[in-house]
Amino acid sequence: MIRKTVANAQEALEGIEDDMTLMLGGFGLCGIPENAIAELVRRNVTGLTCISNNAGVDDFGLGLLLQKRQIRKMISSYVGENDEFERQMLSGELEVELTPQGTLAEKCRAAQAGIPAFFTPAGFGTEVAEGKETREFEGKMYVMEKAYQADFAFVKAWKGDEAGNLIFRGTARNFNPCMCGAAQITVAEVEELVPAGALPPNEIHVPGIFVRRIFQGVNYEKRIEQRTVRSK
Repeated sequence: MIRKTVANAQEALEGIEDDMTLMLGGFGLCGIPENAIAELVRRNVTGLTCISNNAGVDDFGLGLLLQKRQIRKMISSYVGENDEFERQMLSGELEVELTPQGTLAEKCRAAQAGIPAFFTPAGFGTEVAEGKETREFEGKMYVMEKAYQADFAFVKAWKGDEAGNLIFRGTARNFNPCMCGAAQITVAEVEELVPAGALPPNEIHVPGIFVRRIFQGVNYEKRIEQRTVRSK
């Protein structure tokens, strides 16, 4: 039986170095690989290029790496909840590549599938298309987007087994599945780790072939990004 388990985040992040390109799952504050991010902070690696839908908030998620100036370049689709991100971007300290959300997801999925590039209509005629090949298909213009190339992908799932099979819960599924296998090494952290064969096959969202290392995380905060309550 193939077992991909490692003891903890420290072991899971072996091989991480400065100036690497990382994919990180999550959407808003949901499905964030919190333990992996905490270990990146602890290791104090710098010069990172991070591919993620958003940049967390000031004191959570990728916001923790931004606080310590560990990120050199951020590739995202939405970054509106992080004041420190805004400050670094406007001051020129942080390089930012904004990407349409669907394009970002497809660039991850293309890397996962071994597809080097694809055409999409999103962004044609805008700054997004500058310097990129464009082509007409059946009277409509498309922009060629290249698949991402990343060293590590960090994802967070609800349940996983020793063989790396993963099940996501609710909207925490978000960008996590398409980042699995989209980098040279995929690290999955899970809330519950079970023996291989314990997960119902028909409920598995990502097969273990896409995961290199898996560990059981601890101390998940499960924050609510914006809480709205009725006034009395």
